[in-house]
Amino acid sequence: MATPAIRMFRKLEGLFCVYKPAGVHWKLVRDSIETNLLKGLNAAPSQPLPHEVRLLAQPRHESEASKGLTVSAVSVPVLSKHPLVTGPEFQHIRVGVGHRLDTFSSGVLVLAVGNGNKALNDFYTTRVTRDYTLEAEFGTATDNFTNTGRVVERSTYDHITQDKLERVLSMLEGVNQKTLLTYSSIDMRSQEAYEMAVQGLLGPEGKSTPILTGLRCIRFQPPNFTLEVQCLNETQKYLRKLVHEIGLELRSTAVCNGVRRTRDGLFTLQDALIHHHWTAADVMQAIQLYHSTKKNKKPSKAANKTSALQTSEDNITETQQSEINDGVAR
Repeated sequence: MATPAIRMFRKLEGLFCVYKPAGVHWKLVRDSIETNLLKGLNAAPSQPLPHEVRLLAQPRHESEASKGLTVSAVSVPVLSKHPLVTGPEFQHIRVGVGHRLDTFSSGVLVLAVGNGNKALNDFYTTRVTRDYTLEAEFGTATDNFTNTGRVVERSTYDHITQDKLERVLSMLEGVNQKTLLTYSSIDMRSQEAYEMAVQGLLGPEGKSTPILTGLRCIRFQPPNFTLEVQCLNETQKYLRKLVHEIGLELRSTAVCNGVRRTRDGLFTLQDALIHHHWTAADVMQAIQLYHSTKKNKKPSKAANKTSALQTSEDNITETQQSEINDGVAR
């Protein structure tokens, strides 16, 4: 019979995401969550101790010594099964990490518990894209492309306009679109390629160079600007270097002040658990929500199609009815 802790662990198996703050290594995040999950599992109520029957000698008086030993069957708890003897029921739990974030970056970090590690591997073989927000600043270049690095160059930026920035972003996006087609192992002249392109499923097979599938400026207040990036097979160092290259294309320099991941596949900032919610109960709730979302995903699409079809039929009926009314009026 499964113990309450084991039943609780089965509910914890799956995927969830947390918000990793900047300045914290991803290993520290994983270890903190693993420790909290172990505390939650081992705090579950334990089962009552099993009992066994033992023959115990009955106390007797000196006057009864000649009558021999008297024993009786008594049910006693098995102390070898006590938690103070056996130790915690769970001493290790495997928490897997998806696409990692370096110490400088923040945002959505996907984790897996138990059998969820298998789902994590399957999840990342489906060419999922990730969204980032890059906070950048014109006028400075550093040795590591961040505002905390050693300054190697300073430049002017008064000549930079939002239109010029948008043109550079469009050029980079076009180059990456060609790269995406190059790494796709599908004949671009086939019907399959057309259908996959319409659905946004075109992508590289296996490993490839970082590819930008979307790039736009969402805030422009010189010297500061903010970029929204959608990409595949990227690293945070690549994204910071991208900001540097944008500055060079605009005949200036630029550094990255912050990298924040806002989406990783299906997981968004709204799904991410902040530090105060890295508990077993909150993680369990997030995993159950993920499972329910997966189950309801296909029915919801079917429902949308049914609703759209019903709306179309209603519109056709109304059109036919109006035509009939016009005929009667004539």
